[in-house]
Amino acid sequence: MKLRGLVEDVQRRLEQSLLDGRYAANSRLPSERILAEQFAVSRNTVREASQRLVARGLLRSRPGAGMYVSDQLRTSTATPWGHLVADHPAVLSDVLEFRRVLEGATAYYAAQRGTAEEHQRIRDVLAALELAHLEDRAGDEAAADAQLHEAIALASHNSMFLHLHASVLGILREHITLNGTNLRALASDVPSQLLQQHRAICQAICARRAEAARTAMQAHIDYVISMLESE
Repeated sequence: MKLRGLVEDVQRRLEQSLLDGRYAANSRLPSERILAEQFAVSRNTVREASQRLVARGLLRSRPGAGMYVSDQLRTSTATPWGHLVADHPAVLSDVLEFRRVLEGATAYYAAQRGTAEEHQRIRDVLAALELAHLEDRAGDEAAADAQLHEAIALASHNSMFLHLHASVLGILREHITLNGTNLRALASDVPSQLLQQHRAICQAICARRAEAARTAMQAHIDYVISMLESE
């Protein structure tokens, strides 16, 4: 294969790795040497393919530190919508309705398709969420909540679910930021309710009970909808 063809092949394979979540936003790519061995090409080929992705805004080069994944794939649809949601409550309702369908399907496929390692990752993040809740670390609890939904999206093995999931959650995060709303602070029992819901979701996914996982996730989103609409 000619050099141009090799570069395009490596570029496509790197793009697929970004789409399927193998390399998460803001994570560091393996070194050129490792990627060259993985793809059975020269380091120059890897370098040229990587620079093409830098030019497209998908990777960032940090001198002396390596190549990093940008967050462009995860945030490209969020920012304009965040302000629309803040100004138009009906849009928030549409976003939440879409999230209910999307995340229900994500949980369903995470139960069906997730690997043992991905299910263990879900358990580990749930454990971190439970510990943060026990120790009353609200910021860490919210962060673990987001990580848990991300881990479930990764386990679904659907690149569109992963991308849309992150985009929709980005919209909701912007809405919360713009309006100063803290979901967990709306009522004293909200954190415990959310934790119980997350446990039910994770138990169903890790037991590979796909329909139960979908139902548990949709019940969770219904609760979030009811709390945000009552603020």
